[in-house]
Amino acid sequence: MTVAIALGLVIGALVGLLGGGGSILAVPALVYAAGQDLPQAVATSLLVVGITAVVALLPRLGQGQIAWRIAVLFGAAGVATAFAGAAVNRLLPADVVLGLFAALMIGAGVRMLSEKPATGAACAADGGRVNWRRCLPRTLAGGLVVGFLTGLLGVGGGFLIIPVLVLVLGLTMETAIGTSLLVVAVNSAAGFAAHAGRVPLDVPVTIAFTAAAVAAALAAGRLATRLDTARLRRWFAYLVFVVAAGILVQITAGLLE
Repeated sequence: MTVAIALGLVIGALVGLLGGGGSILAVPALVYAAGQDLPQAVATSLLVVGITAVVALLPRLGQGQIAWRIAVLFGAAGVATAFAGAAVNRLLPADVVLGLFAALMIGAGVRMLSEKPATGAACAADGGRVNWRRCLPRTLAGGLVVGFLTGLLGVGGGFLIIPVLVLVLGLTMETAIGTSLLVVAVNSAAGFAAHAGRVPLDVPVTIAFTAAAVAAALAAGRLATRLDTARLRRWFAYLVFVVAAGILVQITAGLLE
């Protein structure tokens, strides 16, 4: 139970500060630290991260930090492919899924550390507003990919959504974080629905994990505007590399036994 609370605090803080990123650590943490099998960890991760994203989103409502149409379109496209990702997940061995997870973590970490322009221009419009029609194809394409990964790997996708929203669609970082939280909530709900009923949840662990994550997300959301987001992302990228390396070591050790 103590492990679940500690993990929840870390995951919630990441979601509150960065608009995502917690789920990429939740699955390996639940597998290797909490002792859950992969299907159970995926379902638990989706539930916890989805609820945490909704809570972290609440302080941002009414502040103009959410591109609602883009969020709805991105999330709707993700729902369509989350069930396909979940179906593929059930066909693959656990080590293969965890290997894919590690590869995705490395790619996400590299993306977070890469020097890129602050924003793109696909959705830019006069007056600081978002022209959602201009970037509709890119929005739907991004939603389809992230939704599939949500179902396949049990991730909310915030660490992928924010680079797409900022670098590809041209949203500001503040708007991207708020929009990402809404999309993560939608994607997580779809992914959990795809997995629900097929694996039993450890209710005490799930409740402790969720409560700690929600509390941390609320506290972190208040701090987010006062901290250097770029520095946080760099440290998170380093943490992602360490966890990915740990997963690969575990997989290799299992193959050598």
